[in-house]
Amino acid sequence: MFVLPVHSTRHQSPRARPSWTRTAGLVGAAMLLAAMGSAQEKAGAPASPPPENKPAEFVGSTTCQMCHEDIFNAFQKSPHQLVETDKKRGWDTKACESCHGPGSKHAESASAADIKQPAKLQPGEADRTCLTCHRNQSTHSGRINSSHARNQVSCTACHSIHKNGPHGLVARKPAEINALCAACHTDVWASFQKPYKHRLPEGAMSCVDCHNPHGSALPRQIQTTRSNEPSCAKCHGDKMGPFPFEHAPVRLEGCAACHQPHGSANPRMLTRHEVRFVCMECHSNLPVPNPAANSTLGTVGPAIHDLRSPRFQNCTLCHQKVHGSYANRAFTK
Repeated sequence: MFVLPVHSTRHQSPRARPSWTRTAGLVGAAMLLAAMGSAQEKAGAPASPPPENKPAEFVGSTTCQMCHEDIFNAFQKSPHQLVETDKKRGWDTKACESCHGPGSKHAESASAADIKQPAKLQPGEADRTCLTCHRNQSTHSGRINSSHARNQVSCTACHSIHKNGPHGLVARKPAEINALCAACHTDVWASFQKPYKHRLPEGAMSCVDCHNPHGSALPRQIQTTRSNEPSCAKCHGDKMGPFPFEHAPVRLEGCAACHQPHGSANPRMLTRHEVRFVCMECHSNLPVPNPAANSTLGTVGPAIHDLRSPRFQNCTLCHQKVHGSYANRAFTK
């Protein structure tokens, strides 16, 4: 059998190798160098983001109007329309995007995920959106530290930003305001159903007559009047003085020391069902260790008063000026 000889090039010298192998090696080395150079050029240049990752841009309120015609028309009658026309604020023709953010992506996709909706944000984030403009206004000066803010009640919980009408951002009529507050403060609304109360359920007054929902320098967000006095002085000015002879609780603790302002089962909205019991919370000695069964709250009254006698059981028969007196230190006149 005749076998052809096999020629191996493994141990041949470079000159002995065929010319096509040398040519292929040179071409491969050139391609490798070219690829490395191109990669270095790409690494040095900033990478352009894909089209879907580009930041959204402002498109103007007229673009929003194309889909949100009803909201846009209502917005024209809203106090916030000033943002659309006032160039000093920096949002002229872009009032919608001043709260909702740039809308180019939302205009293209019509997806709710591509636009900011303050009503669906966390309360702190929604408040930051509103406080961008309202932080320096006197009515909102206490908003950040108010109990509403601490309890995660956002601005949009009470305000309707797009609502129609010049006063449509929040309820204005007493009955509407009270209904809005009662939706959260159900326990307080129940107090107004007691027999002795302020005339709030009848619509004669509203919650904001006494409380500032945006915050106050006083506890419980109490409104202030007349040199930072509690708002009780707006209606009960004769009880606030100033008096030469002041009753300390009126000045230091306020009306709530003796009265339940939201409503009470006791006359004059007192904290106790008898006047003497209210007075004896301060004007009495310390409780005895083992009070008798028929004793008055386990305490002993002032020395000259015999509380077993009916004439000493109603303090205001003699001490008529309990809120303060112009003439008598004992408040008898």
